[in-house]
Amino acid sequence: MPPILEARDLARTYRAGDGEVRALQGVSLAVQPGEFVALMGPSGSGKTTLLQLLGGLDRPTAGEVVLDGVTISSLDDDAATKLRRDRTGFVFQAFNLVPLLSARENVALPFLLAGRDPRDGQTAARVDEALALVDLAAKADRRPDELAFGEQQRVAIARAIAGRPAILFADEPTGNLDYATGLEIMQYLFRSCAERGQTVVLVTHDAQAGAFADRVLFLRDGRVLEEIRLGRRAEHPARPLIERLAQLGQ
Repeated sequence: MPPILEARDLARTYRAGDGEVRALQGVSLAVQPGEFVALMGPSGSGKTTLLQLLGGLDRPTAGEVVLDGVTISSLDDDAATKLRRDRTGFVFQAFNLVPLLSARENVALPFLLAGRDPRDGQTAARVDEALALVDLAAKADRRPDELAFGEQQRVAIARAIAGRPAILFADEPTGNLDYATGLEIMQYLFRSCAERGQTVVLVTHDAQAGAFADRVLFLRDGRVLEEIRLGRRAEHPARPLIERLAQLGQ
């Protein structure tokens, strides 16, 4: 089966005063359908830059990104925006929910923006299915200020997966949450992967979160330094990953 996502010799350089910063230097990787991959590394290693390039939020200085058979890095802005809307989902550290909308309305918002009636039978069913996956069906009519932080992030996850994207990108989704709530969020991301075959690419600095992945790509100085294979497991002990990260100087 061909990869659902590929990076081919990616480089990203930014101007910084009279010089430049080489955020990524020749990164290549492939992600298989239904795989859960984590990008880890110290601050400034390039993991968030890599995620933005993989998701089509930024363009590489060199190299290319192929997402679901399309070279997204060569698309114009309109085509790239459409591909992101149709084939990707994003979860960020900030929940980015609309305060005046209910949980159901927030999850349905991408469909509305795409010109689809959220009351349509199939669309409504997808919204309800996504809310059920994150165990929020009973709170679908509550606004964000009536939900705990962890529940708000669960709404953000439901919104990202309701359209059944080819791939879900998550950038530090547990960063604003306490330890126990963060683990709950990771369980829901893993559940979407294990039960629905959702491909997930996660950026995290937290080994407890990274331990949910099938494999971890460890970055340093804009390069993939090592691939750590963990495999698909029902339990997600972090100790083996923590020990290997310690050996790598994380």
